[in-house]
Amino acid sequence: MTDRVRKKASQWGAFFVCAGLLFSLPAWGQDCPADRIDERAALAQVVDGDTLRLRDGRLVRLIGVNTPEIGRDGRPSEPFAQRARDAVKRMLGRNAVVGLRFGAERRDRYGRLLAHVYHADGRSVEVALLTRGLAAQIVVPPNVYGLACYRAAEREARESGRGVWGSVYRPQAVEALPRSTRGFRLISGRITSVDDSKYSVWLNFPRKAGERKREGVALRIPRKDLVNFPRGFLRDLQGRHVVARGWLFRHKKQLVMVIRHPAALEVRPAGMHVASVNAATD
Repeated sequence: MTDRVRKKASQWGAFFVCAGLLFSLPAWGQDCPADRIDERAALAQVVDGDTLRLRDGRLVRLIGVNTPEIGRDGRPSEPFAQRARDAVKRMLGRNAVVGLRFGAERRDRYGRLLAHVYHADGRSVEVALLTRGLAAQIVVPPNVYGLACYRAAEREARESGRGVWGSVYRPQAVEALPRSTRGFRLISGRITSVDDSKYSVWLNFPRKAGERKREGVALRIPRKDLVNFPRGFLRDLQGRHVVARGWLFRHKKQLVMVIRHPAALEVRPAGMHVASVNAATD
């Protein structure tokens, strides 16, 4: 074989290796196409994995996903935070024009636009993050469009332990939660009681030795959000093992996670696999 033939063969070999790696990766968000695009806007900056800045200065928070936090004010970044941001940068490229599909609620409490975001060719940024294990699916009513599709996009990455599912978003047993735990987490445990207060329904996990009522860890469902839950669903959780996803915060002596939709809960009855509740679209 001549040097020229060897060189050509080496080039083709490298091509096929790269092609194989490319096609072995999950698709970049082609499985959840938009039913409509409400606006096309020029991108200025990818702030983090789930936040974009448009050229006109508006901030956009991606609907349906949460990515690890970029470190600020001297705090370190969470695992995979920079990788999620870099993945969105690569997908959208420089001087991108993105498609925005707004939710039923258009702005969050910080004034950011709430939108599903699409590449110019129609690919979903949310699905791209989910399939690569760089985000977790979330739902914040009334913005429930795309929920079933995003859940499916997350499933394979989670089952294979890809990305965030091998570390930062892996469910943590309530009994082992450090009292300093804050921010977005998946937590698991058995619901020991379902209690009522004036404004909420409370799902309580077992308390540790020495902890009193209104201490330990609990899930709070605001009464205004009970309309999102099937009748009797919350009462039936007593004694069941659940995995809950959301933001943990300290309220007095208790760690609390607010749950606004049943899709934030995975219910594990004794002897059965994970069961969960899907949602309609907005």
